[in-house]
Amino acid sequence: MARIGEVEILMVDLPPAVKRVDAIQSFESQETPIVRITDSDGAEGIGYAYTIGTGGPAVIRMLERTLGPCLPGREAEEINGIWRDLLFSTHATAVGAITSIALAAIDTALWDLRCKRAGLPLWQLAGGSNAEVPLYTTEGGWLHLTADDLAEDAVAVKAKGFTGSKIKIGKPSIAEDRARLSAVREAVGEDFRIMVDANQAFDLAEARRRADMLADFGVHWFEEPMPADNIGAHVELVRHSRVPIAVGESMYSLSQFKDYLQFGAASIIQTDVARIGGITQWLKAAHLAEGFGVSICPHFLMELHVSLVCAVPNAQTLEFIPQLDAITTSRLDIRGGTAYPPSSSGIGIDWDWDVIRGRIVPGTHFTLS
Repeated sequence: MARIGEVEILMVDLPPAVKRVDAIQSFESQETPIVRITDSDGAEGIGYAYTIGTGGPAVIRMLERTLGPCLPGREAEEINGIWRDLLFSTHATAVGAITSIALAAIDTALWDLRCKRAGLPLWQLAGGSNAEVPLYTTEGGWLHLTADDLAEDAVAVKAKGFTGSKIKIGKPSIAEDRARLSAVREAVGEDFRIMVDANQAFDLAEARRRADMLADFGVHWFEEPMPADNIGAHVELVRHSRVPIAVGESMYSLSQFKDYLQFGAASIIQTDVARIGGITQWLKAAHLAEGFGVSICPHFLMELHVSLVCAVPNAQTLEFIPQLDAITTSRLDIRGGTAYPPSSSGIGIDWDWDVIRGRIVPGTHFTLS
């Protein structure tokens, strides 16, 4: 074992490669905080998180002024203890997005370091349940795209072996959403999964109306139908809907997932490793869901989530949205619509530090020791 020596903190900004629009927002930018931890033996672990364009500087300040200074001198293997102590150091601002995103960057770096010291890939050290996972895609399903665009993309990814496509819904009228889904279902047939995502756009009454329509198309899940803080409305919707209800990308603590599962407010959970505070809490949420007989199908971050879904037994599928191509040399291993976790030790992401250092957002680069 070795103690933490140096902590490097920085942020890069990654504009999305394609236009991304949903029912409530446009994904303009991916602020990406990165934390590099070096231990007293010279081993290093690298972690990261993200925002969709706002809050990144606040995350960096949390890392620089509050969380980062707590790390030097700590035993790097004591990941649960470090996570708990860091959370307590921010108890006046937790639970919240800024704190959880900052915690995630640190926690992921510590897991990367642990795996590298052990000489094992993350998917094995974290559980080693499955050596592969089927893929579905979201990149061709954004709300601004036409029905013909959606159908064309779904046919193309089906031919590649993907198991499904996610279609964004939330057009002003239910008829518009129906027409878009009808075009996709007619193009791909019944043996291809269609997921839909409303990005919290509806109230309960509208969510119930849309759920009735979605059932006509055999939709695999109805994602984020309503604001995530309204558990009671989700309980009612799950009772009414013939389509499974998926939630989780806008939840920031294990306790929130516990409440959803306990009250039967979710059919599928979509825990995001960057939003729940890192790998430590993601694994706890996955195992908690397993106890309730609920699947975990995480949101975004495919480069990291591929290892986590292969670590647990209750993961259905992995969402395909490339995120890190501009600053990494590694790529997700995809063969015939199936993704395979990295076999190298650590989290399996090969960072291009020459590119990263050329893209650091001014005023966001700090080193602590």
